[in-house]
Amino acid sequence: MTDDAPELRASDADRERVAEVLRDALAEGRLDMAEFEERLDATYSARTYGELAPITRDLPVGGAGAAPEVSMTKRPAAAGDWAGRITGGEPSSTWAVAVMSGFQRKGRWTVPKRFNSFAFWGGGEFDLREADFAAGEVVINCVAIMGGMQVVVPPGVEVVVRGIGIMGGFDHREEGVPGDPGAPRVVVTGFAFWGGVGVERKLTRAEKLRIKEERRQEKLERRKGRDRDRPEQGSVRKELDAPAARPGLHDLLGEDRARDRELERERRRRDDNR
Repeated sequence: MTDDAPELRASDADRERVAEVLRDALAEGRLDMAEFEERLDATYSARTYGELAPITRDLPVGGAGAAPEVSMTKRPAAAGDWAGRITGGEPSSTWAVAVMSGFQRKGRWTVPKRFNSFAFWGGGEFDLREADFAAGEVVINCVAIMGGMQVVVPPGVEVVVRGIGIMGGFDHREEGVPGDPGAPRVVVTGFAFWGGVGVERKLTRAEKLRIKEERRQEKLERRKGRDRDRPEQGSVRKELDAPAARPGLHDLLGEDRARDRELERERRRRDDNR
């Protein structure tokens, strides 16, 4: 967050970038839920850069030690949010083998242009939700013999399945879903014999938390709206219990007693005249 012009007004996009840093910090365990909610409320109520700056000053960004910055210069987004994840860098690994065992590739890792994997009486998992990509199109080659593999991709990634199954199969349910502009393309290929290769889309933990927080805020707003339209609790009971809320009631009771006494006196006079 820049400090050279703290009095300038912050935009919705600026507040959302700070909120994203908070969600990442919550997912990484840097903030507990109470701290997260307190800072998130302060973020969405902030009006200037000066109010936003302290919220994330003690939090790193992407593992770096620097404090998050909200740029004062507005630039067009480069190919959406995916531009920074197609790095073209050195892959974390290019192959994996599981024989009567298993393997996992998940978290922050770099997917190579081609990843070869083999599972025999075992299984493997490729989780690409937090991954970077060495190229705009990557190939995950899966050979599963009496075993299984699972490929997990985030929303926005285009998936193409080209594998062959004999007494087994490849999951094609995620095929045909258009990708986001600038998003990578994941090609799942290989061979499955008495085994299978599954493909599914899942949200990241940070995205799940963001959606949960948005739903919580919506519920709070709806509840506030209902409370505004509803009379205060107990007001009806107070009106019923308060004597002033029943105008004329005691007067009516007094009139009934006076009438009863008058009738009793009249009865006695008739009895005396007899």
